[in-house]
Amino acid sequence: MSEKVNELDLVQFIAEQTNIDSKSIRLVLKHEQDFINYAQADVNGDVDVDGDELVEYVLSRPDVDLDELTVETILDTEMDFFMDRGYAGYED
Repeated sequence: MSEKVNELDLVQFIAEQTNIDSKSIRLVLKHEQDFINYAQADVNGDVDVDGDELVEYVLSRPDVDLDELTVETILDTEMDFFMDRGYAGYED
């Protein structure tokens, strides 16, 4: 991605779409970034993120006191944000 995403815009978008508090959203996004940072990149430098593994990772963090549906909703809405702005898409 060539442009830096404004975190405040992202958090506000997710909060408006889901009615989840910004503290919970930021916590999930922080752990998501940690997960991605430690994932193995392929020969092209791309990281393939399994959604189920990501959700399990976030839920396993000791400071996360959210249910699975809430975590999935935050991550799905984040993807909606990126797709709406042309930053991301789904691979078949």
